[in-house]
Amino acid sequence: MTTTPTPTRPSGHLSREALSTLVAGRDVTEIVLAVPDMQGRLQGKLFNADVFLERLTGGVEMCAYLLATDIDMTPLDGFALAGWEQGFGDFLVQPDWNTTRLFPGRSGTVLLLGTPLRPGHTTQPLDVAPRRMLQTQLDRVRDFGYLVKVGVESEFVLYKQSPQGLKPAWDHNLDYALHHPPAATDFLRRLSDVLHEAGIRYEAVKTEGAPGQVEVSFAYTDATAACDDYTLYRYLVTELAQRHDMTAAFMAAPETGIGSGLHLHLSLWTPDGEPAFTRYEQRDLPPLMEQAIAGLVSGLPHLAPLYAPTVNSYKRYRPHSFAPTRYTWGTDHRGCAIRVTGHGPGARVEVRLAGADANAYLALTAYLAALTHGLDNALAPPPPCTHDAYQDTQAIPVHRDLAQAVQYFRHSTFAHTLLGEDVVRHYAQAAQTESDWHRTHVTDLERHRAIR
Repeated sequence: MTTTPTPTRPSGHLSREALSTLVAGRDVTEIVLAVPDMQGRLQGKLFNADVFLERLTGGVEMCAYLLATDIDMTPLDGFALAGWEQGFGDFLVQPDWNTTRLFPGRSGTVLLLGTPLRPGHTTQPLDVAPRRMLQTQLDRVRDFGYLVKVGVESEFVLYKQSPQGLKPAWDHNLDYALHHPPAATDFLRRLSDVLHEAGIRYEAVKTEGAPGQVEVSFAYTDATAACDDYTLYRYLVTELAQRHDMTAAFMAAPETGIGSGLHLHLSLWTPDGEPAFTRYEQRDLPPLMEQAIAGLVSGLPHLAPLYAPTVNSYKRYRPHSFAPTRYTWGTDHRGCAIRVTGHGPGARVEVRLAGADANAYLALTAYLAALTHGLDNALAPPPPCTHDAYQDTQAIPVHRDLAQAVQYFRHSTFAHTLLGEDVVRHYAQAAQTESDWHRTHVTDLERHRAIR
């Protein structure tokens, strides 16, 4: 992954002045104002561009349940932000003009990301909004004198409809293959075009190890921009798959024995563009990197609902699956939760805990909260794993399921200290709701095993 520092306005984005010019010339007629929700989806409204620029630049009201709902958009109780007791009121969403870009596949449409504000306020960002949570942790890192760069590796599985139901879009392991069936060739070519249209800088697209599986790796960039790009990319992949009569599954374990990850590569940089994790072969890790790894290994067991938010998340953590089962770290070791990789100024840590179902903003929030804990306390990491990481019985095991993870999270002093009471209470409730839903619903697998 490249490590060139990113300019203030990412490539492909429009200035506010450029947007005004395009609207005046009728080249842009619609503006989408979107909020990343708890599940990592873009939610929002489509506005008449003229009216938006004339009257709504200060913000737009949206129902606060956008950040207090499950994956089915069910209005839920138990959140301080919104519920039946509060009447599901509105919050103000202010446009972030630095995120303005043309919306691929929608002629004359521009996408803007918005910042939700606390209900009843016109200036204070909402602490539980995913983008705000990430910014809070980036500010903590900045207090140590560093900026964060991130590279994203995303995996998902493409399915097509058959008389037997959904089946993978191709039947075989095509990991690193250069000869693809027509369905894969057409989809990957169009995906490349769409990402270019969106101004999303990716490094590579490849077919992966499971039938129908695709991996996309993105160019190293500013942390917030990386998450913004990834969130739009998920939207675009889902829409593109539908246009090809396919379904894109962003699940941690889309089938038994198959896992799709969301691997985040992190490094710290000085404000003048110097990498702080620089390391060379046969030399010790920089002390800063050691402290960061120590924080990740010790802190991430407390924060699992932020990077493993669903019941399905925990079905990915299987021995010898390339998904970790313990909180270990190692150099170029893909069996570990934390992998040290890269060389020289490109050295970085790759966190392999999040699956494809994770919200990138929330996963990175958890990672940075743990990382800064290591810096703040000058922690020393345990010895690196130099053997089979799945046999390392000395390391803390990954939680066996969401129910266990949410209880650990809810009662963790560590989580409350680093994230704040409001954030822990909000996301513990979201995770508990998800766990309770599965506890009370009968699955096809249960029926298949019981009815013979």
